[in-house]
Amino acid sequence: MAFTPTRAAGLVTLAGFVERAGSDYAETRNFDHGPGDRRNVSRLSPYLRYRLITEDEVVGAVRTRHPGVAADKFVQEVLWRSYWKGWLELRPSVWTDYLSDVARLEGQTGGWRRDYDKAVAGRTGIDCFDAWIGELVEHGYLHNHARMWFASIWIFTLRLPWQLGAALFDHHLFDGDPASNTLSWRWVAGLQTAGKTYLARADNIVRYTGGRFDPVGLATHAPAIVAPPPVPATMLAVPDPRPTGRVGLLVGEDDLAPETLGLHGLEIAAVASLGRDGGRAAGVEAFVRAALDDGRRRAAASYRVSDTALDAAAAAGGWASEHKLDTIVIAHPPVGPGARIVARMTQELQQQGVGVARIRRPWDKRAWPHATRGYFAFRERFQA
Repeated sequence: MAFTPTRAAGLVTLAGFVERAGSDYAETRNFDHGPGDRRNVSRLSPYLRYRLITEDEVVGAVRTRHPGVAADKFVQEVLWRSYWKGWLELRPSVWTDYLSDVARLEGQTGGWRRDYDKAVAGRTGIDCFDAWIGELVEHGYLHNHARMWFASIWIFTLRLPWQLGAALFDHHLFDGDPASNTLSWRWVAGLQTAGKTYLARADNIVRYTGGRFDPVGLATHAPAIVAPPPVPATMLAVPDPRPTGRVGLLVGEDDLAPETLGLHGLEIAAVASLGRDGGRAAGVEAFVRAALDDGRRRAAASYRVSDTALDAAAAAGGWASEHKLDTIVIAHPPVGPGARIVARMTQELQQQGVGVARIRRPWDKRAWPHATRGYFAFRERFQA
C-alpha cells in the first residue's frame, strides 16, 4: 500500500473513503486481508499523523455524509488519536521514561537478545508474526488489528521488552505517532489501564485474517506488567499567542496543513520547514521529507512569500536573521520528537531576541484537557 506525501493526496483519499465510513466500515474494519487488499480501512492514518489533513476536516466530511450514529465507529477511531495525544500531553514523563528505557535496553546483551534477533528477522516460527515483520519492513504499515496481535505476541509469547517493540514500530511505520504508538503498546502490556492486557488468540487471528494464518505456540495468559502510575500534570488554559513585529512561519512535521491555522490576519514575511534526521526507515524518512516540502510550499504560496528548508533546529537562527524576524510562529507540536526539537530551538532563538509563538489548534484545545482519565470518559466529555 503506497502513500503519496501531499495534502492533495490526503484529501483525495478522504473523498474516496467517505462513502464507506458508515456501517460498511464498522462491519469490516477488523478483518486483515493482507497488504494487497486494504479496501476495508480508511488509509488516512499517515495523512492524519502529519496533519496533512486535520481531524476536524475528516470528522466533518464523514458526519456530513453519515449523519446520526452511522459513522460513530470510524469517528471513535479518530478520537482515539486525539485522546492519546492529550493523555501524553498531560503525562510527558511517560515519553521521556520510554526513551530512556529504549536507550538502556538497546545496550543490553541479556538472555532475551537472541529471541529479539529472531523476532526482528522474522524467524520465530509463528507464521503470522513472521509475515507481519516482513510486511512492516516492506510496506511500513500494518492493519490495526495486526498491530495488537503483534504487540501481544511480542510481549507475552516471545517475552520481549515492550519498549523495543514500540521502537520497532516507530522506526518502520509511515503513520508512527509517538502518542498512539507508545501508549497502545503500554495498553497491550497492562500499563495503560492497570491490570488490563490484550491476549492474542489463535482462533481470533484465524478468523480475522480469513484463514491466512494458523499460529501455534501462542501464550495462553497475559499477566500485566506492573509499574507505578504516572502522575498527571496540570494542563493550563493556553491563551492564543500574539506574535509581534516581523513574523515568520515555521512548518514542522507534526502539522503540515499550515494554511488552515487561521494566520491570515498576520503579515507573514517568510516560511520555512524544520525536519529531523535519524530514527526512521529510509522510506518513512523520504515520505516525511516530501510531505514537509509540500507543506512548506503550500504555505509559501498561500502567504506569497519565499520558502526555505531547514535541516536542523540550529539553522532557524540564521533564517530568522536573514529575514529580520522578530517572532516565529509554529503549530504547537505534541509530546514527541518534534516538541523536543522546538523546545531546543526556542531556547536558542530567545538568546538572539527572537520570540516563538506556538499556535494550538481549536480541536486540540478542546480535546486534550479531557484526557485526564480513560478513553470512554474522554469520549463522553469531548463532542466531535
